[in-house]
Amino acid sequence: MIGTAFSLLVVLVGISLPVAAALGLMAYALSERYAFFPMTGAIGELAWNSSNDFILIAAPMFIMMGELMHRSGMSERLFSALTPWFARIPGRLVHTNIAASAIFAATSGSSVATAATIGTVAIPNMDKGGYNRPLFLGSIAAGGTLGILIPPSINMIIYAVLTDTSVADLYAAGFIPGFLLAGLFSLMVLALCLFRPQWAGPRSETSALWRERVSGLKNLLPPLGLFLVVVGSIYAGIATPTEAAALGLMATLGLVAANGQLTVPVLLRAFEGTVRTTCMVMLIVIAAFFLNFVMVSIGLVKAITDTVLALGLSPLGMLIAIVVFYLILGCFMETLSMMIATTPVVVPVIVALGYSPVWWGIVFVILMEAALITPPVGLNLYVVQAVRRGGAFSDLCIGALPFVAMMIVMIGILIAFPQLALWLPALLKA
Repeated sequence: MIGTAFSLLVVLVGISLPVAAALGLMAYALSERYAFFPMTGAIGELAWNSSNDFILIAAPMFIMMGELMHRSGMSERLFSALTPWFARIPGRLVHTNIAASAIFAATSGSSVATAATIGTVAIPNMDKGGYNRPLFLGSIAAGGTLGILIPPSINMIIYAVLTDTSVADLYAAGFIPGFLLAGLFSLMVLALCLFRPQWAGPRSETSALWRERVSGLKNLLPPLGLFLVVVGSIYAGIATPTEAAALGLMATLGLVAANGQLTVPVLLRAFEGTVRTTCMVMLIVIAAFFLNFVMVSIGLVKAITDTVLALGLSPLGMLIAIVVFYLILGCFMETLSMMIATTPVVVPVIVALGYSPVWWGIVFVILMEAALITPPVGLNLYVVQAVRRGGAFSDLCIGALPFVAMMIVMIGILIAFPQLALWLPALLKA
């Protein structure tokens, strides 16, 4: 049974079938082969139950926030405001890419939106400053991945639905690792630029530097304000995550209107982007819920859990094996489908080994971040390449490698110090 399921998944994904179709066909095949009664009759009820979960309403609202910020010019102003703060640091604009990605991630919840938005603003400056192209492009692709780790995060919402975990706990757990990972990215860039000064680009020697920094602060306030509205309302007990997403969307609309950019064309493009992304996500969610229902019904989840535990590895050894498995799987599978298809199988194993599902959620998200920038299926690599409009794709692949290494270091830190993820959720509950 396990071999059949794995073979089906490899074949269906390997022939480039759309993810939702691959998951649905796999569920149908397993049902026909192993179920005692037809399970396809449950699709309607499963589609309804998986789609009307109140927490999932937050996803399109966070997507809409990112679309509005991207199309209203807010991201350009954010980038310009951050640039003077890194003017005298080796690798100036590369650090700006990472910082802008971290701040934009704290409002959009989407890695693809973050990479596309920051890439659109940053790439025109790459050749002007003489930066190392792979490192510069890699910082945009890797910085974009912070969108699913720093709250709010769409992927954390879906993980919470799949595992019946608190979204508020996951958001709190993602704070410290998210900004620590951004710091590791910048430290790595600094080390490389000090080792290879020709990669660092120019330093600004302008006497008006502090004036630029202070004058640009006003452009940092809108995204930081949105972050406080969304995340602050959750932990102040004012709103649920879904209600906080609605508050964030209303605040974003207000900011765009205040800047005189809430026009019909901007709204139509934002609506179109939101509908496209939401439909893709929800179709995958429905197919995955049907697959999960089939796997549990035929006993596949229990069989896999029992097989893994029977290997006799220590909890740490098993955890490392699972991490390596995801690093390899992420090279060949899109992140959302990887999360939805494997979470119902892997999380019971993680819990049986004695690990917290909240802590694993953060480790898992970092593994998905790595999958976003590892070829041949690293989605953020293709997003940045599309924004770049030309040049060797190998530049992106090479430039992403140091950032993948930092993600692995971050996972090692979380394994050694799990309280980095668990301390804040426990504190907020106290």
